[in-house]
Amino acid sequence: MKSLVLTACAFLITADMVTAVPPVTSAVSKDVASAANAFLASLTPEQSESATFEWEDTDSREDWHYIPKKRDGLYLSGMTSVQRENARALLRATMSSKGFEQAENIMLLEQILRDRGGDPALRDPKKYAFSIFGKPGGQAPWGWRIEGHHLSINITISGGLIVSLTPSFFGANPAEVRGGNYKDLRVLGVDEDAARALVIALVAEGFPGVVFSDKPPREILTGADRAIKPLKEVGIAAAKLPNQHKIALRKLVTHFTHRYRHEVAGVELAAIDAAGFDKIHFGWGGATAPGEPCYFRIQGPTFLMEYANTQGGANHAHAVWRDFEGDFGRDVLAEHLKSH
Repeated sequence: MKSLVLTACAFLITADMVTAVPPVTSAVSKDVASAANAFLASLTPEQSESATFEWEDTDSREDWHYIPKKRDGLYLSGMTSVQRENARALLRATMSSKGFEQAENIMLLEQILRDRGGDPALRDPKKYAFSIFGKPGGQAPWGWRIEGHHLSINITISGGLIVSLTPSFFGANPAEVRGGNYKDLRVLGVDEDAARALVIALVAEGFPGVVFSDKPPREILTGADRAIKPLKEVGIAAAKLPNQHKIALRKLVTHFTHRYRHEVAGVELAAIDAAGFDKIHFGWGGATAPGEPCYFRIQGPTFLMEYANTQGGANHAHAVWRDFEGDFGRDVLAEHLKSH
């Protein structure tokens, strides 16, 4: 998490647990902990063994990916209908209404692929695993994750605060459903449309370099790396943009941050501002016409956001948000270890 939250959390967990937690983010954390405990209470001992891990199990906690593969955790397919509703309540407690809808629709796309003849062993809307790390609630670090094809949500909570929302991955295949009952569904369409509108406006107004390559990268460049470093700065710096385009860029950033509860996402956005919004670079790769392969990157001093729609005839999209120091809450938790 960025400096705005770092300072608050580092002080919180080193001052005998007496510092007041910001009430809004504390309330969200309590909601998430309550939902996590309700989910755990509904499980059998065998299910609980699959779903729960020690906080210190870093190998499992940081083993994230967005491809179809076997995962740790308890799958939706292994839950009763009541347990699945409790799992979704945990997701709902964490996400904004938009983010929850996108996550649900990503799982729905697996059913669409299955109905089109996809391998049933791979294409399954219930093949999403829930994992709880540590004990929900209290001041000690804990977290939870949902992960499956094209969806990876990793939440870290410490000292009564949500201290990390990253890595955060949302993908869509197909990016646009072009037939059937869900025709015209575009799970990540709002992200791509906002970025395209911005780059088209900048090109039309003669801003040089915003399109850094006529050919987009084949994929997001950071992949599923557990830790990342800043990529080469491409495109144009926010400092060079007129105010209306800065506003558009800021709104584009919120498409990534505000998949999560707005109270917490607002803290993240304030931290991005504190690190220097004018230092953010926005760059586009590929054609700007809809339906053509494209890629865009938003990179600031503390974070990276990538979007690629290049596979499957430009109908298979990946979107990721990473934090250079704070993925999995590493920065705040490092302060915790120092203080103990």
